[in-house]
Amino acid sequence: MDRISTAQAATMPVEFKLNGKTVVGRSDETLIETARHYGIDIPHLCYKEGMRPDGNCRACVVEIKGERVLAPSCCRYPKDGMEVTTDNPRSVASQKMVLELLLSDIPEKSYTLDSELDRWAKELKVGKPRFESRHQPKADLSHAAIAVNLDACIQCTRCLRACREEQVNDVIGYAHRGEHSKIVFDFDDPMGDSTCVACGECVQACPTGALMPAREVGKIQADKTVDSVCPYCGVGCLLTYNVKGNKILWVQGREGPANSNRLCVKGRYGFDYVQHKHRLTKPLIRKPGAKKHKDFSVDPDNWSAVFREASWDEALDFAANGLRDTRDKYGKRSLAGFGSAKAPTKRPISSRSWCAPASARTTSTTARGCVTLRRSLRSWRASIRAPSRTRCAM
Repeated sequence: MDRISTAQAATMPVEFKLNGKTVVGRSDETLIETARHYGIDIPHLCYKEGMRPDGNCRACVVEIKGERVLAPSCCRYPKDGMEVTTDNPRSVASQKMVLELLLSDIPEKSYTLDSELDRWAKELKVGKPRFESRHQPKADLSHAAIAVNLDACIQCTRCLRACREEQVNDVIGYAHRGEHSKIVFDFDDPMGDSTCVACGECVQACPTGALMPAREVGKIQADKTVDSVCPYCGVGCLLTYNVKGNKILWVQGREGPANSNRLCVKGRYGFDYVQHKHRLTKPLIRKPGAKKHKDFSVDPDNWSAVFREASWDEALDFAANGLRDTRDKYGKRSLAGFGSAKAPTKRPISSRSWCAPASARTTSTTARGCVTLRRSLRSWRASIRAPSRTRCAM
């Protein structure tokens, strides 16, 4: 008989009993994962699918026959012949006690509409805590995008694992001892003064609302959710927009082959341009007499002094004629095309299709691209060995 590898052994079926019924799991899947496959939900708070299990909240404890103490189901793996019980009086009493103790440490005020602690407390019918509350720390609102409310923190360390192990930023840590233990940023700095890159992964990982989008936007009930793709770089991260009144409230990462629910600061918080008052919604054509020069800049609040609105047909004809005249006068190498990082995927393809017949050089400028617009212009000018004469059709 051939030897099997460790990876092959991990996929071998394991037969054991779960709540009195014989089930089949895998030796590389935890008890909480196997139970979910069979429609059994075990309370959990520090456990999050896709993260390394930590086993510190003890809300997911179950009874294993032959063992003296209850075991955290997020850290234990099944073995042949094991008998696991998730809903007997001993397990449920311990689960409810953990939830009650955690509830006693957080304020009655809620910072989120989707608190996992409240959901499990309601499901297990945990009433008002009987225990005295801890000293509540002050809110940290120093960050432009993230509100820190440590009075709602249950120290599950999901934010720490998201920051340190998933995003590999290592900004969030766990400091002090006993009742003084708490989540910290760098050397216990205000979040706004820390080295946080505002990816928001900690916000998405937090189960109680201790880390939330700033200005309490997370407490607004969205009318609808819209699945989309991040409009910035070409990685293709999937995301979900939470929309109310045709305005984006906040963004969540969505499972996809490129991002696995994760986002960067641009994907999660860079959506204000959608409703920005300076966003162009109609084509603009420069007015006659409004000269171009290298130091030109336009006042967004007074754009009509330089430009006028036009129809799409007029603007396209104007741009096409200008490009043709420039090519005929200065040669085919006098044209260049620049693609926006916010443009949909089809736009670079269509831009390439009209640049190619005109022999125009194309450059894609993206949020993470190493080629900047300034550098591209310099190389283009050098290649044609001519004074800078450009005609931009945006």
